[in-house]
Amino acid sequence: MNAAGSGPRDVSRAIDALRRGWPIAIHAAGEDPLVLLAVETADPRSLDTFAPAGRYPVLISSGRAATLKLTNQLAAADPDLPVVVEPAPWLDFDTAVALADPALDLATPLKGPFRTEEVDRPRASLAAIRLARIAGLLPAFFIDGIDPEVVIAPEAIDRHQDARTLRMATRARLPVEGAEDAEIVAFRAPDSADEHVALLIGRPDERPPLVRLHSECLTGDVLGSLKCDCGPQLRAAIAAIRAHGWGILLYLRQEGRGIGLVNKLRAYRLQDQGFDTVDANTRLGFAVDARDFGVAARMLDLLGQRQVRLLTNNPAKVASLEAAGVAVAERVPHALPANPHNERYLATKRDRTGHQL
Repeated sequence: MNAAGSGPRDVSRAIDALRRGWPIAIHAAGEDPLVLLAVETADPRSLDTFAPAGRYPVLISSGRAATLKLTNQLAAADPDLPVVVEPAPWLDFDTAVALADPALDLATPLKGPFRTEEVDRPRASLAAIRLARIAGLLPAFFIDGIDPEVVIAPEAIDRHQDARTLRMATRARLPVEGAEDAEIVAFRAPDSADEHVALLIGRPDERPPLVRLHSECLTGDVLGSLKCDCGPQLRAAIAAIRAHGWGILLYLRQEGRGIGLVNKLRAYRLQDQGFDTVDANTRLGFAVDARDFGVAARMLDLLGQRQVRLLTNNPAKVASLEAAGVAVAERVPHALPANPHNERYLATKRDRTGHQL
């Protein structure tokens, strides 16, 4: 089993296999292959095929392990590593699903005890958690089974997310409400389904453009959700750029702060149980913010813009652009009034993620 030649197309095949409930393997140099099956898309029959002996460790993220109070065990003491739960007679399919999905925490008393094993393939294990996020799946796997559909290397996952592969695909005039002279430019990478767009408003002059990085939000941008401020921010950004005279709105396909639509809706369900946005993401096993603003820097570079005025309340966006070589001449605040449904959400952004509202 050798993944030395695996590339981005193999990552796409691996994502497809995971979503179909098929096993894959991740093979890091110097480690034994890690054969895994996504808990979310498995079923008892596929698990029996994957692990015919009936024994299967379960790999979960460090964030999820912390929720389950497993990270105080010696084998799970490194906060940056995923956690492996050792096989046990009571670790059956239904229990593994409950380990994976925090939405079931209040309804499913977990059997136990659960013990952890040493993470003996750390690079492959970390890559598996990254791959789950890219695939939009819960970061939980049955591991050490048989018959993977595809073998990939961690480096292939890195290349799959490399912003430098992004290319300009096409552009066209696109009159929009509030900016009838706008032009839209589409970008995509050869082996990724994500297609980002830039909306160019006004005519360039000697000033740096006013730029807004807007992450896709189906619920807010399209359906008018009141749980967040994304829809109003999008419309206000277009108006602000128009008033400035010229600028660019980058619409980034990074739904749910990079965890995908389905996982964002899972976070909403946890918010209904009383958790804020930060705790909901970590209970799911994801980072508080998994977005990659290097993509935005690459888009600006392809548009010939290396200095911008950035319309944002998020200092992390400023730092990310500057780290990627785009100078931020000014951070322009972008605050909008709260409503009864998003007051807590906005307070969490201010108090726990450093937004300067």
